[in-house]
Amino acid sequence: MIRLFHALKKAGILGMNRRNADYIMLFNPRHNYPLVDDKLLTKRLAEEAGIHVPKLYHMIQIERQIRQLPKMLEGINDFVIKPAHGSGGNGIMVITGSRNGSYVRGSGLLTNIDELGHHISNILSGMHSLGGQPDQAMIEQRVIFDPMFDRISYQGVPDIRTVVFRGVPIMAMVRLPTRMSDGKANLHQGAVGAGLDMGSGRTTTAVWKETFVDTHPDTGDPIAGLQIPQWETLLELAARCYSLAELGYLGVDVVLDKYQGPLVLELNARPGLSIQLANRASLLRRLQRVEALDAIPDSAEERARLGQRLFGLDTPPVAQVLAPA
Repeated sequence: MIRLFHALKKAGILGMNRRNADYIMLFNPRHNYPLVDDKLLTKRLAEEAGIHVPKLYHMIQIERQIRQLPKMLEGINDFVIKPAHGSGGNGIMVITGSRNGSYVRGSGLLTNIDELGHHISNILSGMHSLGGQPDQAMIEQRVIFDPMFDRISYQGVPDIRTVVFRGVPIMAMVRLPTRMSDGKANLHQGAVGAGLDMGSGRTTTAVWKETFVDTHPDTGDPIAGLQIPQWETLLELAARCYSLAELGYLGVDVVLDKYQGPLVLELNARPGLSIQLANRASLLRRLQRVEALDAIPDSAEERARLGQRLFGLDTPPVAQVLAPA
């Protein structure tokens, strides 16, 4: 990604230092970080606000609770184990079913109850948490992703990341798991990032590792042109999360469950910049455009529509600068 960011900088792309100084420090009060850094707290706040999230089955806070794991998992064949204070997808283990007394991971490999316990112990020790601090392990519902993603996703659950500034959704991408990412929707681990047109919710351009791609590396199917369902609802959901966290510069991650529809996975006070690569567009220019507005609508619905009007069908000059050879 570093090589691409050098090219992007020349095209007016937002860099990490400017993001931190001009947007995160100015628009994100530090005392509100726990609202998004603690996934359990985020989940509770979302539920109180009537925002749907994956169901929490169990919390494990201390080592001796691990002995109760077999009882906790009785009747639960598919679930996700994740650290409450993790980041970047680290420490997440996806279980898709059981077979002959073992559990099937998202990658298809088998694991047993002792290995699950060992993984949870590592989470409690802080191995995957922000700052390496002692953590808690969450066991929650595994999302069954909408079958529309079957042809451009490998095993794991795709998610939709939307950057929200001052309550206005300004840029979005769908992150598509691959074999390399072990079924995780994380670009740094090898997932594909596909840009989304803010007006229509259709996939546009895509990036995988350091390469612009037109097809999914595992399925071979074209990525562009896929219509994300309930697009306006998704944008309104992202806009609502601004009030939930009271952070001016925010990343909202949503999944489309086959049975429950849009579910908020987590919020991020420091959303990464790779979303610009996926869209081949300048995040900085969109931030500046919102900053220049005389007023921001109060309602989430109006802010979502504003984002669509401002950034729908946006084809900035950077798209030509970074067009693949």
